[in-house]
Amino acid sequence: MRIFAGITISAVFLLGISCGVYTFSPSALGGIKSIAIPLFENQTLESGVGEKLTDELAAAFVADNTLRVVPEGRSDSILRGTVVSYSRDAYTYDESEAVSEYIVRIEVNVSFVESKSDKVIWEERLSNWGTYGSLEETEYQGQDRAVAKLVEDILNRTVKGW
Repeated sequence: MRIFAGITISAVFLLGISCGVYTFSPSALGGIKSIAIPLFENQTLESGVGEKLTDELAAAFVADNTLRVVPEGRSDSILRGTVVSYSRDAYTYDESEAVSEYIVRIEVNVSFVESKSDKVIWEERLSNWGTYGSLEETEYQGQDRAVAKLVEDILNRTVKGW
């Protein structure tokens, strides 16, 4: 019985150690402790999307607290982005073939750069979507859902290194 208990404890210990290899370590950011998030450029006809995305990203980084959000001149890194595509399309239909739900899609180009060396840490085109009901909700609610998903993607890509 003691041998079984010893093996079980050892297995749990080894599992704990091996899982530690896959957890986030702030050292993965290589000394980066702060981030600037300038206003995302908006190349679409949908006004306010760049501002909304920038504001939500800043709030998410503040809440996450891995990197301090500071002005661009004092930051170790810069997160730059451009909204390159915005669309709203019919998504689902009811039995009378009327639109019952719409989908908002937003696509952005994002780069995360080390300030001093201007080295690109990561750069990617990301897109996400949000839906809203045609009767009970507005396009802005679908837009908010798409922005929230993009913010999560960008935050994870930036600070949740494995």
